[in-house]
Parts: sequence; C-alpha cells; structure tokens
Amino acid sequence: MSASHENHHPATLSGEITMDTGVIINKCYQCGKCSAGCPVATEMDYPPSLVMRMLQTDDPSHYDKLLKSMSIWLCVSCEMCLTRCPMEIDIPVLMDYMRQKSYKAKKTNPQAKKIISFHKSFLDSINYTGRLYEMGLIVDYKMRTGAMTQDVAVAPKMFIKGKLNPVPELIKGRKKVAAIFNRIQNNNKEGKQ
Repeated sequence: MSASHENHHPATLSGEITMDTGVIINKCYQCGKCSAGCPVATEMDYPPSLVMRMLQTDDPSHYDKLLKSMSIWLCVSCEMCLTRCPMEIDIPVLMDYMRQKSYKAKKTNPQAKKIISFHKSFLDSINYTGRLYEMGLIVDYKMRTGAMTQDVAVAPKMFIKGKLNPVPELIKGRKKVAAIFNRIQNNNKEGKQ
C-alpha cells in the first residue's frame, strides 16, 4: 500500500474510493475552480465541485444520487478540472470510477443510454481492429441506439472525402490489444478494479 493511501480507511466511502483510485477526495477545499473551468458544468446536475463535496460527506444517499446522476456521464475527461485544481485532484479518474460503479450497480441514468452505447461501440471497435474503425463505430452505435437514419445525408460526403473507410485497418498487435480487453473483463468478473 502506498503512503498516500495509508491514512484512508476503506470502511468509509471516501476511503474506499481512495483505495480504489488513488484520488484523495478530502484534499478538496471547495475553491470551485474545477466547476468554473468545466466546459460541461452547466449541463450537469452536480458540477465537479459539488460531486467532490457530496463524496466528502461519506453519506450513502449522496453517493447513490451521484451514481444515478448525469454528471458522471457528461464528464468528457478533458482534464480542465485537474489542470485548474490547486490540489491536483484527478477528478476525471474519479468520474470514470463513478461511471463504472453506476453501471455495475445498474443505477445508470436513463438519459445516459446513448453515451453508454457510444462508449461500448468505441471499445468494441478497438477490441476488434486494435484501433478505432470509424465506419464500424458509427454502424455499431446506430444499431445500439436505433438511430439508423440520423446523419445519413452526411455519410456520402464523408465517404467521398475518404473519411469513412468501409474496410477496417487492422494493426499488427491486435492479439495484444485483445489480451488487454480479456484481462480487464476477467478482473471485472472477479470483482477487482
């Protein structure tokens, strides 16, 4: 156990989060710079500084509200909050952790369905080809969301300009990438982070 994790009791929510992520929630002193710089804070039900405060309380009802919130799904991991934070708290890592917890607990906000579909399509594309395959990503996402006709007018122009390749480019180390995905999936099945 590293020195930064020693003083955090895993019996509390904030202690568990620190043990799992290395993010020390109690370092936040509510300056609000994260929320002020966040490009999507105005769309969130709880801006980053409020997420931090709610987690600091160790109140299970606050934790549950965050798991059901859109805030964790709207975070784009741009790291503006981390850049502005005087305590260098890695809020994007925390948001990713909360998304995983929300998904596993089946508490995802119903409005996050398209975000989750995009996330799955993106990862499936990388798992299959070893890199992002845009055409596959788009088709998979459209099938998951049922929005097959959305953006149809744009597709021919992108195809003509060479932006949508119908054949995926496969990297040489695809098996290594697949092994990473398999290892993560096996760890998740065993309940590890």
